[in-house]
Amino acid sequence: MVDDGLSAGAAARRLGVAVTTLRTWHQRYGLGPSRHVPGQHRRYTRQDLDRLEVMLRLTAQGVAPAEAAAWARRIPAGVAASVGAAAANGETPPVPGAARDGGGQAIPLGPASPAARGLARAAMRLDVPAMRHLLTAALVEHGVIDTWAEVVVPVLIGIGERYQATERFVEVEHLLSRCLTEVLAAVPRPPGLPRVLLAAADEEQHTLPLEALAAALAEAGVPARLLGARVPPRALADAVTRTGPTAVVLWSQLPGTGDPTQLDALTAHPRPPFLVAAAGPGWPHELPAGVVQLTGLAEAVALVSAAVG
Repeated sequence: MVDDGLSAGAAARRLGVAVTTLRTWHQRYGLGPSRHVPGQHRRYTRQDLDRLEVMLRLTAQGVAPAEAAAWARRIPAGVAASVGAAAANGETPPVPGAARDGGGQAIPLGPASPAARGLARAAMRLDVPAMRHLLTAALVEHGVIDTWAEVVVPVLIGIGERYQATERFVEVEHLLSRCLTEVLAAVPRPPGLPRVLLAAADEEQHTLPLEALAAALAEAGVPARLLGARVPPRALADAVTRTGPTAVVLWSQLPGTGDPTQLDALTAHPRPPFLVAAAGPGWPHELPAGVVQLTGLAEAVALVSAAVG
């Protein structure tokens, strides 16, 4: 596909930037598409993308855009290609004129989609507009479930691995999480009274998977209430009493928050939900009788939708 040239939108997704950024770099610095077919828009070649990778690498290291563009334009094609290929593989090679960072500025992804690699690059640059653009485009094209599995999860795992190795990049995870929250919340909610209640377990602060579930359910036409993080058992019981949900999903990310007595309280409620589900890796393998273990977003959407259907 690259050999035939990429459109501005496809190039932006590959690089992890907004289309407006590419247009600005084209207009201001001459880093634009070079492949021209009569009667068609110009398209970005492999060499164009390699030079843009150099531009991204340098600006991420603090080089002024004009100076970075000058370097990108005059670096020989072979050198630009090696930089571009290394960046595509998640490596961080030194570039002439750029400050060294010790090789620790990339998010390791392994085999991953171009959209995931673009999101990882945008996240490391703390580029909020690019992250929003990439996430929104992926949701429109692929939907919540596939975007979560193929784009978001690989990047979140990669950031977690970088943190384990370096105890750095908390700011990257926080900003990406904020962007995800905003984009998922923008998925249109269906009308109707919610019959699904989503909550994090007591003292559990991780809610992104629940936010993805709420958005995926909305996409499937199922409205839901999301209570958020750290919901004490009494508060959850009160919410069940007042709303009478058909399905309740309780999320636990960490073993310290996966106390199964919280699930016992739901099944023993005077008005127990038809479906009580435990989601997340924090729960023990043995769950109370009548509680369903959810193992993935697609399964959760299917089971919850069936329960309220």
